Amino acid sequence: QVHLVESGGGLVPAGGSLKLSCAASGGTFSTQAMGWFRQAPGKEREFVATINWTGGVTNLADSVKGRFTISRDNAKNTLYLQMNSLKPDDTAVYSCAARYYGAFSSNPTDYAYWGQGTQVTVSS
Repeated sequence: QVHLVESGGGLVPAGGSLKLSCAASGGTFSTQAMGWFRQAPGKEREFVATINWTGGVTNLADSVKGRFTISRDNAKNTLYLQMNSLKPDDTAVYSCAARYYGAFSSNPTDYAYWGQGTQVTVSS
């Protein structure tokens, strides 16, 4: 059973930066593709970024390209999301997720394990 715990969320002014972390335990992190998703109040869950098992291949939503970076440290069993030039529209609960497999995916139904999420609030 994979256990995921996010951290690093908070309140930041527009234009600011945050770095989210997702610590994984209980599984084989280094063989699993990972993803970040977000959900704002009253909206559906939205894909943000995904990374394959080696960290060599990534994919980001168009809305965050050029501002967000996804990365991973397999030695530390940790996934990251560096968020720069934050906008009020980025306000949401951000959750990390793990697949059974190594190939990345932007489809949340492809993910078997989810963290509880961390709140990111961007003030205007």
